[in-house]
Amino acid sequence: MATNRKLGKPTDIRMAMLKTLTTDLIMHGKIETTVSRAKEVKAIADSLISLAIKEKDNYEMVDVKVVKAKLDSKGNKETELVKSKNGKEYLKVVKEETTEKRQKDMPTRLNARRKMMRKLNKVKDSEGKNVDLPSKLFNEIAPKYADKNVGGYTRIIKAGTRRGDGAEVAILQLI
Repeated sequence: MATNRKLGKPTDIRMAMLKTLTTDLIMHGKIETTVSRAKEVKAIADSLISLAIKEKDNYEMVDVKVVKAKLDSKGNKETELVKSKNGKEYLKVVKEETTEKRQKDMPTRLNARRKMMRKLNKVKDSEGKNVDLPSKLFNEIAPKYADKNVGGYTRIIKAGTRRGDGAEVAILQLI
């Protein structure tokens, strides 16, 4: 019977810890942790990457109608003076309608994205903007490993013992 390591933690704490470690690995490409934690995260990360490789080209381009505020040469919104029904005047932002090409995920890719979000945390970059990790997996990491055989997308390098408690430390990185 195949089981995962308990890592000396209750289930909810263990799952949250593995989710955070996996997120950091995908975000930064490299983490430093204990050997047993690295082995657990390696299995999760390899499954996410193989899922991304399988579904990376499974989308279609669609035309989407977009309504935006019209901008002047300085980048400010253009406004016009409008009269209301009761005779009062106010400024109204001028809108323009355009069409854009956007990616639309096919059902299996959407399902893969949802599976990835179950294993990853939502994160923000240094400027406070949300980072879309499933898109990073599909667009950056999956093409890098597309020609590689199944599995083996991460590597564990043992780095000796930790000074405080003597635990075996390892560096887990994307190859």
